[in-house]
Amino acid sequence: MNQNSNNNLLETFDNPNIENDFIIKIKIPEFTCLCPMTGQPDFAKMYLEYVPEKHCVELKSLKIYMASYRDEGAFHEAVTGKIYGDLMQILSPRYLQFKSKFNVRGGIYTDVEFIHRNPEWKPTNKIK
Repeated sequence: MNQNSNNNLLETFDNPNIENDFIIKIKIPEFTCLCPMTGQPDFAKMYLEYVPEKHCVELKSLKIYMASYRDEGAFHEAVTGKIYGDLMQILSPRYLQFKSKFNVRGGIYTDVEFIHRNPEWKPTNKIK
């Protein structure tokens, strides 16, 4: 996987409801990258849930960012961690969960999940 950060493709906008806790849920059903061992395509569904602090991710930029992995070789665990790290860097959210669910390869499904909760954040309502 290319170690250069693709996060310069990601854009944000100011949280319009900063005084409230709310969950943004994003499904990305058509993620692709390449198997670093065979060069064959890997397909996954990605799931992002977060409670924003100061910023929200702009969706068109997220789409372009996710598509930037299409021709990159990446292990499932590495690419999921890279995307999680880039989202954490640009958002610094109150809470973030990022999950990948890769399609079957060799009879094996792979799910990888990262979760962050700001230890100083006290939810104002029932959020995970």
